[in-house]
Amino acid sequence: MRIGIDIGGTHTDGVLIDGDRLIAAAKTPTFSDNLLESISQVLRSILSGQDPGKVSTINLSTTLNTNAIVTGRIEKVGVLVVGGPGIAPETYRIGEHFHLIPGSLDHLGTETTPLDMDRLQAAVADCAGKGVKSFAVVGKFSPRNPSQENTIREHLGNRADFVSSGHLLSGQLNFGRRIHTAYYNSAVWRAFRAFSTALQESLLKFNIRADVNILKADGGTMPLLRALESPVVSIFSGPAASVMGILAMEPTDSDILMLDIGGTTTDIALFAAGQPLLEREGISIDGRPTLVRAIHVESIGIGGDSLIQVEQGVVLVGPQRLGPCMARGGSAPTLMDALNVLELVEFGNSRNSIMGIEELANRHGIPGRQLARDVVDTAINAISTRIDSLITQVNSKPVYTIQEILEDRPITPSKLIVIGGPAVVFRELLQTSLGMEVVIPPLHGVANAIGAALTRSTAQLVLTADTARGKVSIPRLEIFRSVPRSYTLETAINEAKSLLIGDLEQAGVRISAEEVQITQADSFNIVEDFYTTGRNIRVVAQVQPAVTVLLDKVNAGIRIDSGPERQLL
Repeated sequence: MRIGIDIGGTHTDGVLIDGDRLIAAAKTPTFSDNLLESISQVLRSILSGQDPGKVSTINLSTTLNTNAIVTGRIEKVGVLVVGGPGIAPETYRIGEHFHLIPGSLDHLGTETTPLDMDRLQAAVADCAGKGVKSFAVVGKFSPRNPSQENTIREHLGNRADFVSSGHLLSGQLNFGRRIHTAYYNSAVWRAFRAFSTALQESLLKFNIRADVNILKADGGTMPLLRALESPVVSIFSGPAASVMGILAMEPTDSDILMLDIGGTTTDIALFAAGQPLLEREGISIDGRPTLVRAIHVESIGIGGDSLIQVEQGVVLVGPQRLGPCMARGGSAPTLMDALNVLELVEFGNSRNSIMGIEELANRHGIPGRQLARDVVDTAINAISTRIDSLITQVNSKPVYTIQEILEDRPITPSKLIVIGGPAVVFRELLQTSLGMEVVIPPLHGVANAIGAALTRSTAQLVLTADTARGKVSIPRLEIFRSVPRSYTLETAINEAKSLLIGDLEQAGVRISAEEVQITQADSFNIVEDFYTTGRNIRVVAQVQPAVTVLLDKVNAGIRIDSGPERQLL
């Protein structure tokens, strides 16, 4: 049996699945200061009457790292950067403890300037004096040769609790993105480690001894122990879980749209020929571009608990959220209260909704029902506008699907799949606004947890070779060795596949060669003094995100245990 848990900003959802059959589902409020309590409540519900010893896998998607960055509750990070030719490293300055260490490699990985050890020692001493214990170490061409990064790491020794080395996070050469990725990886490490330790202790109390995986932003999972080394990849895993839930419940080979309407935000994703789109380079975190691979999802600050305001006669919905709607005991009217007033939903104490909307309407000289109608229209128009913008944006530039580069054709979705607790309420409203078919899956309220439960482990590996110099590098596995001039592209492809399979097997994940996809395989002549001296080879191998099984819809009508909120579902 498999358990999927999605820890959202408002609710935590959980499902128990046996094969392709849903056994139990639950929903509980998310306690942002005590995520383990949310997890425990869900586990108690879905394991009621079940043998926890039969649970083999637990997959979680969590807002932990996202919330830490958004709220500024992150670790102080010493950023130690070694530059090189090209754009100055200062361009990518991040954090309060950024230090440039003189030294450099050329684009082939050959050291052209040794590290300035005096400057390194001074930078480390400065960080130590300010209580910095986590570090990000990034050299410009370290994926070609990690020696300078490794020297800095060794010099840090026991003065560092954690070090993110740029070459281990990605084999890509994009210097700025690697700096940002390493910074955020170290910034969230301590909080993620504390969560991981407490989670494992909590699972033992339930007599669960299953493999535990964390959902990544690209829609795949990775073992929890590996996630401790690169926790940044789990950022934005919630939207990825919702996308994978669609693949498990509503597979298609058509262009479609997805909306995940939550309490705080609405996430929008676009599928091309049934496959979700990936970010071309990597996502941006807090406005900083990184190398974290992720499914392309647009978020808009509108959800069921979005605050209603009126400024100079203009009705505003979100992005602020002060708490639950007034129907559920909140202090200010929200979008859900407006839906109650219009009798589009019966949720909680509708009298509180009416009182809150009427009070706000009276302050601005607007009839209560008219304000409620304006609120709903504003929310629907904002969502429709963002959908139109996403389609235009995607059709105006090259994008990637999970499987391959998208063929040169426009994406024209004709169907919208809506998930999330309030999905049913918005069906007719969105259908009228967008003029397309709107589908609400039977288990829309826990689609994210289903997606988390059924997605498989993924990984990516980058191999580069320079046969003229007889070198091959696979940064993520710390492989830097010699190869003969006869080393070919075909050899590189076979080696990349074999190493990726072996690496996953070491983590307890077994895959077949057929599941490994080669997304890039290039070989170019190296010409020196008018003669071909060798070849530059680059291979990118990956296990693409996918669901392990399709959910059996026979059991789609199972009750979701959600306590007092069952009427919403």
